[in-house]
Amino acid sequence: MQRTKLSIVILAAVSMVLLVIPFITSASSHREAPLISSDPQADTTDVYAFVSPDKPDTVTLIMSVNPMEEPAGGPNFHHFGDDVLYEIKIDNDGSAVEDISYQFRFKTHIMNPDTFLYNTGPITSLTDTDWNIRQTYSVTRVKGSSSTVLASDLPVAPANIGPKSTPDYEALAWAAVRSVGDGYKVFAGPTDDAFFVDLGAIFDLLTIRKLPGNKGGGVDGLQGYNVHSIAIQVPIKHLTKDGAMPDDPTDENAVIGVWGTSSRMATKVLSDMGDTPETSGDWVQVSRLGAPLVNEVVIPLGDKDKWNASVPADDAQFANYVTDPELGKLLKALYGIEAPPQGAFGSADQRDDLIAIFLTGIEGLTMPKDVVPSEQLRLNVAVPPSDDPNAMGVLGGDLAGYPNGRRLADDVTDISLRAVAGAAYPLFHPDFTPDATGVKLGDGVDENDAEFHDKFPYLAHPWQGFQSVPHGKVGAPDTGSQSTSLWWFVGAGLAAFAAGGLVLYRARRVTQVAV
Repeated sequence: MQRTKLSIVILAAVSMVLLVIPFITSASSHREAPLISSDPQADTTDVYAFVSPDKPDTVTLIMSVNPMEEPAGGPNFHHFGDDVLYEIKIDNDGSAVEDISYQFRFKTHIMNPDTFLYNTGPITSLTDTDWNIRQTYSVTRVKGSSSTVLASDLPVAPANIGPKSTPDYEALAWAAVRSVGDGYKVFAGPTDDAFFVDLGAIFDLLTIRKLPGNKGGGVDGLQGYNVHSIAIQVPIKHLTKDGAMPDDPTDENAVIGVWGTSSRMATKVLSDMGDTPETSGDWVQVSRLGAPLVNEVVIPLGDKDKWNASVPADDAQFANYVTDPELGKLLKALYGIEAPPQGAFGSADQRDDLIAIFLTGIEGLTMPKDVVPSEQLRLNVAVPPSDDPNAMGVLGGDLAGYPNGRRLADDVTDISLRAVAGAAYPLFHPDFTPDATGVKLGDGVDENDAEFHDKFPYLAHPWQGFQSVPHGKVGAPDTGSQSTSLWWFVGAGLAAFAAGGLVLYRARRVTQVAV
């Protein structure tokens, strides 16, 4: 497990630079492109990949969708799209083409169509007859031309509604964790949004509340909001090219690349009778996410939808955006911070450090042998979990952290700010002296608004609708009077009806044909 000093130095440098992207975004990948911003069920918000801390012979892969869910958004609470194909893809040979894919398909079941209620009484189990609107899903492993269904009819965890509807939500959430196939665990359902960042300040003309910023005082713009997450814990032997678990980080089979995609069928046919739309045609990729925040900050508006539809093997077309990032220019214009020189791909001032990080991986750690340059979240599965995780990842001396994969608690925003200002550039260009203010930057939000768990799926449970106070403090639940439960359900349902309708209305159609 020993690394050379050179490998450690390179990794430290890369961890700073790789996170340059997260700063100006609505979160890790929330509503980042014009088309996907109108299609929340297919909008991939974050992808995580890390060696499982309590089961180090496995890797945990997480893909979250549906950004900024209001917990109280009933009666049609947020859910996965029945007409969306969700995939977590793995490249285990550096070819920029997926070798393995885990596919997830969902189906909604309405148990009683004669009521508008999500539930008609307390939900005390995942088979409770009072739970009216529920989802199930299937998990399929695809390798080459071979497709294997690992499990089907698995339950999706319900919405966390309130003290009367979901009196023991924790038990419901844990019951949705299932063991399937040969050593797999899976989970699907609403969770707290694990990303943390000061959105309000960022979008107020890139405001840093307290320069140099690393002084606290930030406001987590995602506090109190949920997402829908898919998590799968996979034995490492099922991910590597040779089907074995490497014990040496220099093993050529130790590095995998990970990204998530969402796809819709090319045609959606609407009925003027209000029937369920019919979908047909080929699957069309509408969202793509590997390393966080590439599309949000590096890719300009004119190419954001193109990026979401693209595949890693075609990433050379976006190289100029990586080597000449807009963010560095903005930091200089707004704060006088001298970022490293940068220019178009192939120029003398290109950001060769970013090329290594985003397109090829890091030699000695996350660069596959014979790599085809492409953007992926790369993970060395032979690097063991840290006994003392540091939220700053490698920058904080923790080699198991970002950019070697991505863990839930890694503070990518702070690292990114310092990286774009040039903190790591001297390791590639020794004559460059980084800006003294820039290398101390941070957004003042240093941790998530909810505590992560120490076992799979590790994500925090979703915020409760009854207590919903986004951006504010959430106190003990006020259960109110113990009046008839049905009246409580009716009142809550009517009050949230408009919000639920708006959520449904925002669904994006790839093609709409009125019948």
